Amino acid sequence: MPTSPPTPLSALSPLDGRYAAKVAALRPLLSEFGLMHRRVQVEVEWFIALSDAGMPEFRPLSEAARGLLRGLVLRFSEADAQAIKDIERTTNHDVKAVEYWLKERFAHAGNAREELLGAGEFVHFACTSEDINNTSHALMLQAARAEVLLPALDRIVAHLTAMAHTLADVPMLARTHGQTASPTTVGKEVANVVARLVHARGRIAEVRLLAKMNGAVGNYNAHLAAWPEFDWEGFARRVVEQQLGLNFNPYTIQIEPHDCMAELFDAVTRINTILIDWSRDVWGYVSLGYFKQRTKEGEIGSSTMPHKVNPIDFENAEGNFGLANALLTHLAQKLPVSRWQRDLTDSTVLRNMGVALGYALLGYDSLLRGLDKLEVNRDALADDLDHAWEVLAEPIQTVMRRYQLPNPYERLKALTRGKTITRDAIAAFIETLELPEPEKDRLRALTPASYTGKGAALAARIGT
Repeated sequence: MPTSPPTPLSALSPLDGRYAAKVAALRPLLSEFGLMHRRVQVEVEWFIALSDAGMPEFRPLSEAARGLLRGLVLRFSEADAQAIKDIERTTNHDVKAVEYWLKERFAHAGNAREELLGAGEFVHFACTSEDINNTSHALMLQAARAEVLLPALDRIVAHLTAMAHTLADVPMLARTHGQTASPTTVGKEVANVVARLVHARGRIAEVRLLAKMNGAVGNYNAHLAAWPEFDWEGFARRVVEQQLGLNFNPYTIQIEPHDCMAELFDAVTRINTILIDWSRDVWGYVSLGYFKQRTKEGEIGSSTMPHKVNPIDFENAEGNFGLANALLTHLAQKLPVSRWQRDLTDSTVLRNMGVALGYALLGYDSLLRGLDKLEVNRDALADDLDHAWEVLAEPIQTVMRRYQLPNPYERLKALTRGKTITRDAIAAFIETLELPEPEKDRLRALTPASYTGKGAALAARIGT
């Protein structure tokens, strides 16, 4: 067994092994490196803000000192993260290790060295670890949402919108309960998915990520002990909202209660569920022959059946969305629950945000690759429709109802239910009806392929 650092072949998680390249965009944001990076950012911004607060003991930092501190954030590297990890081996406390690392940087601050060393005890001033952690987690999720998740979803929506427009008027036999039903169009069925995704995407985007900087139990106890006349709540709000770009939560225990995280994870679960539904539908359409899949030179569909081109991308997407939703659901249900003013059960769970969203991203990638391979099979669609003349029972009986002919539903049921119906059988039935001749002409001209209602128009307008 390998004892050296894991390789793609020895990684325990497939996200860090087989699929590492596909989730690489999340790694700098939601890994332990990403968490350390954000902790440094929060500590730096709190330290700079304190210098501007008007405390006689901590004068405003020089521009050189500010530039050096923010440069530590901007140029934060894996070597820096490893240095913090090395300190943690002694402290056995990950946030305290960040504080000590920052103070060590002050000793190498050039012209700002004496200034920063003299203010060293204002690093992490009046903070509990969760003041740093909750803001860091919020910043991590904010970046992952804006830089990775929403762009991935937008690519799917754009692809499906183009599909809906291109295939807007391609008729397709619908199948309610798996049985032949009133025809639709391929584009309209795709447009249905687009409409759902756009709504669900909006829910993800609009979740307000909250943060707090209010001490050990949320009351600014240590803050007021040090400087009782200062408006610490207003100060904390300014740091959270203006310097960190998050939304301030004024009422918390030791931890920010994570309701906003639960809301975000529920929203991602919802869009993943929509995409599971779509993945399964496409799988079924491929099975029916409605879609063909473009082949790639050298690829093998089955180890024993050379003819096969399996819909594996949609199967992979479905499987990874299921994994993502299982983890996201646990995160959403567990994180808002904390015993009394704080327990530590959220800490280890939060380290799996990247795993949960990594499986979601893997699903988006698989789905998009599958969509890129699809080709509509117009011949199969047309043949299916041509063998489903029974679907015209619906429009014929509805016209009969309009003209108040007796027992329209029952007469069509007797003609069609459980029987193979042909064009000639439908035409012969129309001839027996006491309808105005123009109405008969309209029904005679109707075919399963032309009986699609507003399907084409609805598909064509999606996204416009």
